[in-house]
Amino acid sequence: MIVVQVKDGENIERALKKFKRKFEKTGVIKELRARQQFDKPSVLKRLAKEHAVYVQKLHREED
Repeated sequence: MIVVQVKDGENIERALKKFKRKFEKTGVIKELRARQQFDKPSVLKRLAKEHAVYVQKLHREED
């Protein structure tokens, strides 16, 4: 359960923004979308490899 501490006189929009940020960090929406369809293990493995290659290219460009 997500708890957001609201200080006295704090704007409701700011509290909502804190809640949304905490909710995104939990990854609930991301997991829900992933569960809506089945992806074959081979597809997941291929996507993971592609992501790893992409990240390595990013790190090479920084150096």
